[in-house]
Amino acid sequence: MSAFLIAYIAPIMFCGLVVFLLFGFPVAFALAALGLLFGLIGIQLGLLNEALFQALPERIFGIMSNETLLAVPFFTFMGLILERSGMAEDLLDTIGQLFGPIRGGLAYAVVFVGALLAATTGVVAASVISMGLISLPIMLRYGYDRRLASGVIAASGTLAQIIPPSLVLIVLADQLGRSVGDMYAGALIPGLVLTALYTLYVLGVTFVKPDAAPALPREARLLRGWKLAARVVFVLIPPLALIFLVLGTIFIGVATPTEGGAMGATGALVLALINRRLSWSLLRQAMNSTAKLTSFVVFILVGATVFSLTFRGVNGDVWVEHLLTSLPGGQLGFLIVVNLLTFFLAFFLDFFELAFIIVPLLAPVADKLGIDLIWFGVLLGVNMQTSFMHPPFGFALFYLRSVAPTKEYVDKLTGKLTPPVTTGQIYWGAVPFVVIQVVMVAIVIAFPTLVTSSLEKSTVDPSKVQIELPAQEEQPSSPPDFGGQQQKPEEPPADDLQKQFGGGSK
Repeated sequence: MSAFLIAYIAPIMFCGLVVFLLFGFPVAFALAALGLLFGLIGIQLGLLNEALFQALPERIFGIMSNETLLAVPFFTFMGLILERSGMAEDLLDTIGQLFGPIRGGLAYAVVFVGALLAATTGVVAASVISMGLISLPIMLRYGYDRRLASGVIAASGTLAQIIPPSLVLIVLADQLGRSVGDMYAGALIPGLVLTALYTLYVLGVTFVKPDAAPALPREARLLRGWKLAARVVFVLIPPLALIFLVLGTIFIGVATPTEGGAMGATGALVLALINRRLSWSLLRQAMNSTAKLTSFVVFILVGATVFSLTFRGVNGDVWVEHLLTSLPGGQLGFLIVVNLLTFFLAFFLDFFELAFIIVPLLAPVADKLGIDLIWFGVLLGVNMQTSFMHPPFGFALFYLRSVAPTKEYVDKLTGKLTPPVTTGQIYWGAVPFVVIQVVMVAIVIAFPTLVTSSLEKSTVDPSKVQIELPAQEEQPSSPPDFGGQQQKPEEPPADDLQKQFGGGSK
């Protein structure tokens, strides 16, 4: 039995983690418990030294002092302030009026506002809940297909997962040991392409099934002409200015992501103050939610650190490397297996858990295979986005279910009895958008320049860099002895000393 455990302790440890997660144990505590348990087993089997666990306090302190992770509470706080101060409501109302005259106009507005909220909030829950509360009743009022309405709201909210300043990109950059700014730059174009694919899907639905996404009737279009133009300008300029303040300063290298997040949080407070929507109640709610999410992230990271310390101690990283590098097909085979694994695990785990559990195991293998880690991180980010949309465990679907009507209700404007939105309609509405996200994964693999073209490339080839050291003359170990006396080494002239040490004093 001992020989079996010694030979297969790494795969047993990994399978134990999967079993714990399937039983529903909290991820942070499952990771830490398994790390400590198998650490003790490894010590008893002679695979580990007790001194290994003395590194744990230092690693945990390293997590707490990681300045990159400060961007998580900053961007979370910014998103919550903007969402709860009514900016999302203003955007949806205005853009809905702008696109209202065309078929599918409300769906286009939801996609556009979802991308805009993603670039200003970076929080999926805030985007899905706000758009569900505001746009879903309007779409139901004017005859939108319930599956299309549910799917487009949930999918547009998940754009906050891949469009900077995404929280998952911060975590992926930290786990991959790469710059958050580079990760943001690499994810920008794929995020915009995914937004365009959502729009094309809505366009296709309007051609195939026009009744599924009708235009707004004339009486519902309250703003026209100059009033609509002025409303668009005054509603769009503040969030666009905030986007430039946050992302622009990061992309041009003026600010780090942490500093950009701090500026974004300050900017959100200023916008809420200008709109006279800043209150102590709003501040308290935003700070409480930010503290909860940040604590959630840090606890998972601490648990993952305990697990990875033991897993690497029993050569689990070597086992994973041998397992993945021996796959047929080289880089392509590795990418196919990794994306299938990530897609499967996304049924049960959210993006934080995926980033902390599998990315540290996959990154060294990807690096050894010559895969650019920024591109690899963006690819995983697009794939992990499906974790929000997978029926039946997608969090975006849960968020939408919490705000969608569950019973018949009387519409406030028309006075008509409106049927509820069923859970089945929400799930089936999400399926086409999951397919679109899988197609986006294939596009990123097929066209890596979508990511790499946004990154600054050095013109220096590190493999050709040569460092030449000046040759040193050999000095005798001791001066020669002439007549029993040692001759002192000849001192250089004063002029040479002055030239050597900067000219001397005058």
